[in-house]
Amino acid sequence: MFSYRHAFHAANHADVLKHITLLATLRHLQQKEAGITLIDTHAGAGLYRLDGDYSQKGAEAQDGLFKLLEAAASQDELPESVQDYLDQVAHFNPNGEARVYPGSPVLMAQLLRYEARDRLKLFELHPTDIDSLTGNMAQLELGRAVQVTREDGFAALPKLLPPPASASGSKRAMVLMDPSYEIKSDYAKVSNVIADCLKRFPTGTYLVWYPIIPRPEAHELPRRLRTLSNQAKRSWVHATLAIGRGEEGDTGLSASGMFIINPPYTLAEQLREALKVVGPALARGNGKGWQVEAGGA
Repeated sequence: MFSYRHAFHAANHADVLKHITLLATLRHLQQKEAGITLIDTHAGAGLYRLDGDYSQKGAEAQDGLFKLLEAAASQDELPESVQDYLDQVAHFNPNGEARVYPGSPVLMAQLLRYEARDRLKLFELHPTDIDSLTGNMAQLELGRAVQVTREDGFAALPKLLPPPASASGSKRAMVLMDPSYEIKSDYAKVSNVIADCLKRFPTGTYLVWYPIIPRPEAHELPRRLRTLSNQAKRSWVHATLAIGRGEEGDTGLSASGMFIINPPYTLAEQLREALKVVGPALARGNGKGWQVEAGGA
């Protein structure tokens, strides 16, 4: 059973996949000088204590970030995307111990380019998380470049597309959509909102995270996203990571996926190289494995 609050799952295997993908995508998009509107529809709190009560309850970071750190310590060189991810985490842990974990809003905020006028728009509904998110983003002192709003990200997103033009006149946006999926209807909402977004702004880059669980909606979602991408004649990348089953009786999440529409042309190969390291490092039992597919356009 999932918990809506991401604090219970911070730095788990799903975060490793999601954040490596997020950083690799954004780094490539920022190779162009034009500014980007970045949108996180379900932002969470932004920063998480890995030694706090929430994280300790499930200890999911043990099968995610901590295993990857242990594996990385014995390797001379890591894939660029993996190293970038670990460097971003290390930035918030200057003493060398991973006690603080940066969520997606903070990772994107750290990469904002002032000179390019990148903008970050964050949405969150949970009353406690929105307060934490507001405080955490204020500490970064990024001013008007970041906007935090207590609103349903599903409803807010279409109103932001197409995004405002940059100084050069181009319109660019990257959207991260990673709801909790506690409510079964979230799966349909994701595909419906993406369908609307592709009509409003077909050239945007859309990143969708989803859990891989024994529920028909979870297996249908990536198929639906692939169909929407192909119908819109847009390219896509689909990456999955399964760490395998835990101890007997463990009902926690063991696999998840990322579906990216209009990805950088380098992303599929970057993820393959990353998961060659991450997959074995996080593997723990039967059902482990990873896959990266690409197609469209």
